Amino acid sequence: MMLDQSQDDSADCSLELSGAQMQQLVDLVMPHLREFLDSLSDQPAWNFDEAASVARSVMEPVPDSGMDPSIVIRRLFEEILSVGVGSAGPGYLAYVPGGGLPDAAVADLIASTVNRFVGLWNGAPGLAQLEVAVLRWFSDIVGYPASAGGFFTSGGSLSIWSAIVTARRCKLQGELSRGTLYTSDQAHHSVAKAAMFAGLPPENVRVVAVDSTFRVRVDAMREQIQQDRRDGFVPFAIVGAAGTTNTGAVDDLAALADLAEAERLWLHLDASYGGFFMLTERGRGLMNAIERADSITLDPHKSLFMPYGTGCLIVRDQSHLRRAHQLRGEYLLAGPEEEFCDLSDISPELTRAARGLRVWLPVMLHGIEPFRRNLDEKLDLTAFATENLRLLNEEIDDELELITEPQLTVVAFRLIRAGLNDEEIDDLNIRLRDAINASRKVLLTPTRLHGRYVIRICILSFRTHRARVEACLAEIRRAVHEV
Repeated sequence: MMLDQSQDDSADCSLELSGAQMQQLVDLVMPHLREFLDSLSDQPAWNFDEAASVARSVMEPVPDSGMDPSIVIRRLFEEILSVGVGSAGPGYLAYVPGGGLPDAAVADLIASTVNRFVGLWNGAPGLAQLEVAVLRWFSDIVGYPASAGGFFTSGGSLSIWSAIVTARRCKLQGELSRGTLYTSDQAHHSVAKAAMFAGLPPENVRVVAVDSTFRVRVDAMREQIQQDRRDGFVPFAIVGAAGTTNTGAVDDLAALADLAEAERLWLHLDASYGGFFMLTERGRGLMNAIERADSITLDPHKSLFMPYGTGCLIVRDQSHLRRAHQLRGEYLLAGPEEEFCDLSDISPELTRAARGLRVWLPVMLHGIEPFRRNLDEKLDLTAFATENLRLLNEEIDDELELITEPQLTVVAFRLIRAGLNDEEIDDLNIRLRDAINASRKVLLTPTRLHGRYVIRICILSFRTHRARVEACLAEIRRAVHEV
């Protein structure tokens, strides 16, 4: 006989919110979220005032009893969330922006509340297959065949790690210490980190020079591969870029595919930033032959505007993922029929969130066309910013150098003043960036390109439109004259 907990005096139901209590909690949060969303365009792009004291304030003992929910929620929004960078706002032009579509937050609320287990297909057949369906959409976008598949991750770093593990399993014969991997000097640092996690000696990651457009020199990579073979190493993988962090450069993907095929190497493409530009005509032209890669990293939390923590890996042949990742315990349920698969058999994780829902729901609610239009708008805004920086260069005595013609939505530039040495020019541009960011209308971040300090504008947020780019250009013009 089942025991009714309501009649069990020993049952502690204090953590079991009823539907009404859940509604009350959500109703308490919503006015804060509503104010946050409605004021985004007026919020500062960054605020580090009192950041250290706010961070210290949360280092407190665990409470024995609960507090008034309204006090807790108000503290969260008014104090804890008041410092940092405004990465959801239109002035966040730093790094590679993530959007944070509110629709996805609703999906997360649903997924966390129903708390279905998706690592095994039988745990939540609908939600598990929904992830497969979304990844099929992505495979179609890049031109992969029906054999393709993949899984969601927290972001590009883990996706690249799993890709290298898969490449190692499928292509590296012999001792791991002799295996070599090839990438460019513009690759994201997560490539070297992933190779290290995959067991590759750090010195076996071959960093190849780029050309004047910051695309990897395929001829130099070929020479390095052939030299390594002569020296007794075992080349097994290439990691190319479809949108670098520094400049948005896209490697010659067709040439990389030809090289990988000729040398019998695994080709992985880091398209974390650039991959979803395949939705646009310009992006498809730039990423010709992307479908020839063995695996591709995509970050929906970048150019598909989803919340942070939404990355994925797709491969041209899903069986390679199973070969690299499948290992089952006796306590697990038997796998599903052949038409379906357990996500844990093709990925590193068993227990994980239902990440696919946060992509599925926004796409179902909006359709894919608004995403395409937004990406086209960002390409147009980048061209607009580039042209205006050229016009500014004609107005000033110093030289405002555009580092390279933008390929995606990154504009990299620096100010050069006659008579200054390299270190002094770097100091000048540090002061320039600080002056640009001083109004807090925008946040720009720097990088170093072959030793040179440069400033980047990255236009990617779905909330960034022409008015904010014009404001950014006005801040640059003011700062250039100030410094």
